[in-house]
Amino acid sequence: MRELRINSAKVKQKLVRFIRGQTEQAGFSRVVIGLSGGLDSSVVLYLCCQALGTENVFALILPYKTTSVQTLNQAGLIARRCRTKTRSIYITAQIDAYFKNFPHADKIRRGNKMARERMSILYDQSKELDALVAGTSNRTELLLGYGTIYGDLACAFNPLGGLYKTQVRQLAGDIGLPKEIIQKTPSAELWPGQSDERELGLTYARVDRFLYYLVDEKYPDLRLLKLGFKNSFIEKVKGRIANNAFKRRLSAVAKI
Repeated sequence: MRELRINSAKVKQKLVRFIRGQTEQAGFSRVVIGLSGGLDSSVVLYLCCQALGTENVFALILPYKTTSVQTLNQAGLIARRCRTKTRSIYITAQIDAYFKNFPHADKIRRGNKMARERMSILYDQSKELDALVAGTSNRTELLLGYGTIYGDLACAFNPLGGLYKTQVRQLAGDIGLPKEIIQKTPSAELWPGQSDERELGLTYARVDRFLYYLVDEKYPDLRLLKLGFKNSFIEKVKGRIANNAFKRRLSAVAKI
């Protein structure tokens, strides 16, 4: 899509400077990343290695019992490609122990709990490693609220928060990440067969183009309709953005 094309070389340079600046400003030289084997975490791992050196980047692989072998292999592939250190810590025991008390919990609750458990481990390990936690959420996810508060949305800094999902995919291709990771169906694997796009009810390609015109270009509904977006689609996406605005705000503090 022409509207979403980026200059990958300039974006990479800017993000590498951002990562280096954020860590130095906080008084750190190391980062830790939750590596899922998916597109976003793979790109962040690569960028952090470019910014700080592979010796200062730690990748944590945090599978649940339903995590596929393919996903574990892909996480290992990108870690080897980046020549970074990895640690694998299964979250099955603590998740299953908790939900023994709530056997009828739905998959959304279980998925949120997994996301928060992973982030809890990342922050615990960050203390041991004297490292900051690097975020991996892209701009599409942030705008649509597709993330878990204090789970995957938590981080010390976020390199991808200004890039739409399709732009992250372009960047990944231009910097030479493996095709099997770039072309992988986006999924947090919070349950077997889970797909981000199926759960959202939206394709990233279509919603990214819409978000570009709505958010970046500030098009009113009439102009969005002229671009070919239907009323039902416009209302659905705008409603999702509004309903999830609380996820993008810091906690309110009462003023006395």
